[in-house]
Amino acid sequence: MQINIWGIHVACLAVSLGFSSGFLNTARPSIPRIAKYFGTKGRYEEVNPYLLDDILAVNTSILRPPFPQCRPVHLTAIIRHGTRYPTSSIFKYMEQMYEAVKSAAPGKESWVCEIQDQWRMWYPQDTDGRLARKGVDDHKHLAVRLSKLFPSLLSEENLRGGFVKFITSSKHRCINSTLSFVGGLTELWDIQDQKFDYEVNDALMKYFSQCAKFVKDVVRNPSALLEVDKFKEGPEMRRVREKIGDQLTVPYNNITADMADAAMNLCAYELAIRNVNSPWCECLDDVDAQVVEYANDLRQFWKRGYGHDINRMSSCILFHDVFSRLDKVASERLSGQQVTEAVTIQVGHGETLLPLYTLLGFFKDDEPLTSSNYASQRQRSFRPSLMLPYAANLLLALYDCEEGDLRLQPLINEKPVTFPGLTEGQQSSMPLYRDVKEHYKELIHGCDFETECELFTRPNQFSIKDAL
Repeated sequence: MQINIWGIHVACLAVSLGFSSGFLNTARPSIPRIAKYFGTKGRYEEVNPYLLDDILAVNTSILRPPFPQCRPVHLTAIIRHGTRYPTSSIFKYMEQMYEAVKSAAPGKESWVCEIQDQWRMWYPQDTDGRLARKGVDDHKHLAVRLSKLFPSLLSEENLRGGFVKFITSSKHRCINSTLSFVGGLTELWDIQDQKFDYEVNDALMKYFSQCAKFVKDVVRNPSALLEVDKFKEGPEMRRVREKIGDQLTVPYNNITADMADAAMNLCAYELAIRNVNSPWCECLDDVDAQVVEYANDLRQFWKRGYGHDINRMSSCILFHDVFSRLDKVASERLSGQQVTEAVTIQVGHGETLLPLYTLLGFFKDDEPLTSSNYASQRQRSFRPSLMLPYAANLLLALYDCEEGDLRLQPLINEKPVTFPGLTEGQQSSMPLYRDVKEHYKELIHGCDFETECELFTRPNQFSIKDAL
C-alpha cells in the first residue's frame, strides 16, 4: 500500500513539473466548457449569462405591451427550488466514480492525478438534497429581479398589504427557497417589523406524487424508461465509458453509464455549490457531455415529459389552479374591484414545472426522443439544460390594456415566449387572454386530475407512499 501511494505522488509530481499538461491548471477557465450540458443540475446563470456580470440585471424592454395604456394587474410565478446538494441516490454513484479514480493507475491524465493527490469527497451525506447557500441566493436575487421587472405588482405596498401570496411544496429545499425569496424582498425594502406567511400545498406543488396512475404506470413501471436503458447500453454511451476507462486504465466494464453521469454531476455540483471549475470537468469533453446530457434528457422526456400521456395530464390540477386565479383577477378587474391577489409565488420542483410545460405544449419536437435518434435530435427543443436549471420559472403576467382587453404574457426563465399552437392572427408575446383560453379550452373544460390519476383497484391494494 505504501508503494502504491508513493507511486501516485511520484507520478503526480512529474505531472506538476510539466511532464503532463493540465495538473493544477490555473489557466482553466472559471466556467467549465461542458457547463451548458448540465441539464437539471445546471446553474440559472448558464441559461441567462448576462447575470454573470450583474446578478440583479433586468431588461424591462422585453415586456412589450401592444399599447401604451397596458398595465400589469397580476403575476403568477411558478418556480423551481434553488441550487441543492446531491440526493443520496446520486451520491452513491458519485462515490463509485471517485473510488474508480482513486484506484486508477496514476500519471496518465492530469485530471486523474489532480483528483488522486488533492481532491477529497466533501459532500456531507446528511445534506441529502437540501438547499445550498447558492440556492438561497438564487431565490433572493430572483425576488429582487422580479420586483424590478414588475415594480407595480411585486411592491413593498402589496407585500405589506397581503396582496402577495406564497405557496410551496413541503420539501425542505422548497420551503427554504420560499423563505429566501421572501428574504430577498424584506432585505430589499428593509422590512423588519412584519413577518410573511406561506402555504404548504403538496396537492399543487407535488401533484406528481399524488397521481396514482402516474406512480403505477411510470414510477413503478420498469418498461416506462426502456428508451433510457437502451441508450445507456447503446454505442454512444459505450464510447463514453470506453474513453473514461482508457483515461483511468481500467477495464471498460468497470465504468457504468451511471458513473459517467456521476462524473458530470461532480463537475456540475462543484460549479453550482462551490463556484469551482473542478478537475472532474476534465473527465468529459464536449462530445461526451452531449451524450450524457441526452441520456438525462431521455429520462426527463419519458418520466416527466412527452413520453407518456399521464405525465402531462398529472399537472391538470396545477393548470386549473393557474387559470382559476387568472379568471378571478380578470373578473375583479372587469367589474372595477381591487385585485385581491396581485402576485402569486409558487415554489416547487423541476417535476412540478416539466409536466405543466408539456401540458401547455412548450418545447415539443416533431419527433419523440428515443434511444436511436440521438444524431437527429442534436437541435432538439426539449433540453432541460435550457428549460430547468435551478430556480427555473414560468411567469404569467396578466395585463389590462383597455376596458375588456386583457392580455397574457408568458415568460420562461425571465424570457418572453409564445404559447405554442396559437393561430398566426392570435400569436404574439402578449395575446388576448380570451384567445389563450380558447386555445386551451379542451383542457380548461376537461383535464380533471382525479379522473386522469384514478386507479380502479381494491382498497389498500396500492400505496403511493410506498411507491415513492
